[in-house]
Amino acid sequence: MNNRVVVGMSGGVDSSVTAYLLKEQGYEVIGVTMQVWPEDKEYEEREGGCCSLSSVEDARRVAHKLGIPFYVMNFKDIFDEKVIQPFIQEYLSGRTPNPCIACNKFIKFDAFLEKAKSLGADYVATGHYAKIYKNDKGRYLIERSKDDKKDQTYVLYNMTQHQLEHTLMPCGDYSKDRIREIAKEIGLSVHNKKDSEEICFIPDNDHGAYIKRQRPEQVKEGNFVDSNGNILGRHKGIVYYTIGQRKGLGISLGKPVFVKDINILKNEVVLGSEEDIFKKSLIANEVNFISFDKLDSPMKVQAKIRYASKATEATIYPLEDSKIKVTFEKPVRAITKGQSVVFYDGDLLLGGGIIEKLN
Repeated sequence: MNNRVVVGMSGGVDSSVTAYLLKEQGYEVIGVTMQVWPEDKEYEEREGGCCSLSSVEDARRVAHKLGIPFYVMNFKDIFDEKVIQPFIQEYLSGRTPNPCIACNKFIKFDAFLEKAKSLGADYVATGHYAKIYKNDKGRYLIERSKDDKKDQTYVLYNMTQHQLEHTLMPCGDYSKDRIREIAKEIGLSVHNKKDSEEICFIPDNDHGAYIKRQRPEQVKEGNFVDSNGNILGRHKGIVYYTIGQRKGLGISLGKPVFVKDINILKNEVVLGSEEDIFKKSLIANEVNFISFDKLDSPMKVQAKIRYASKATEATIYPLEDSKIKVTFEKPVRAITKGQSVVFYDGDLLLGGGIIEKLN
């Protein structure tokens, strides 16, 4: 292995400090910004997004400051194919996808890694908050980062052993506050740059309106109904709603109501009480394990059903067709089809999969 590493630089503080830390560790660092947005003026003029013109320039300035080569690479076509179009289709199918997971799976640790190899690099590096290491049996593992609040292991469960062997994530050993301090100490203007928390390819952070613009003929008004099918009001299109949602429904029934289910065949959004959205079991597909190859018998784990949720005690069971059944010790709020369920053993990331259905 050589010591050349290509750092995915978004123009933010995490990836900027990643490049600095690796250079300090003796790596030959190359900075690359991945352009993934369509050719559209509203994207180019948007401030703060990871591929906006301002962010590309931020990344370029950081690379110049650090004295490393910098390139902009075009990933627009594959990003559209693997992230944007599936994202739209999932919502149209009544599911709620996580585009960051798809981006990591198909872009950052697949297509980007291949591009890095073409530059003669043996590693890619990102600003993710996670720890990668090799155990005494030669297997690569992922652990939660030092900064629990910024930990990003949830979106990394699809990584393969090959990808882990060729990936570096130095931010995992630091707190976010320390990363900002380092950036300030070395004179990087991005040290106080705000974190980007919205979906990167949706300029106004309104995914429903975005999908309506992309597929206007497929987003149609329909009925809000209760569990018995009684009509409660009108919704503006199923893509605007997700399981567990309470705010933004545009309906007043004199009591709190929540999205309980989405019926795409009838174009209906089913509403219920908060009690109705607690479930104990689910089936997951597209499962990948990191700490072992295959689940052969039931296993107790801690499981998360979305990025911001807390891990909950659960048992996972192997099923046919490489699917997994997950049973929680206590009912969990708003299990959502299309989101990922991710498994842990303490700080160790075991793996995860896509929530296919509630069981």
